[in-house]
Amino acid sequence: MSTLTKPNHIGRKISRIRELRDMKQEALAQALGTNQQAVSAMENSETIDEEKLIAIAKALGVTAEGIKNFSEEAILNNIQNNYEGSVINGGPVLNHNCNFNPLDKVVELYERLVQAEKEKVEYLEKLLKK
Repeated sequence: MSTLTKPNHIGRKISRIRELRDMKQEALAQALGTNQQAVSAMENSETIDEEKLIAIAKALGVTAEGIKNFSEEAILNNIQNNYEGSVINGGPVLNHNCNFNPLDKVVELYERLVQAEKEKVEYLEKLLKK
């Protein structure tokens, strides 16, 4: 075995997925109808038979293939490239942040309206005096 390839340790992958799902060993054990010690032993084993893997995947809300192909690097890469503010995203970036306070604009428009009304009143008063 080359030192460059990582062993495909299914137990560690199950453990990490369980942790990412914020699930304790006891909860997984209950979903599988076993005890916490059995889950701990499973997570420490390098291989797991297919039937048990399918049951674990179902309890974790993932597929068996998802567990087999789980890679923390791939998840981090996916998050890094696809979050909303990502520059690498490649899609159109929509800026939903206002660079002005809408309430200030309303006040400004109201003040302009009041000023225009004052000017009209002054003009009409001048006409009446003549």
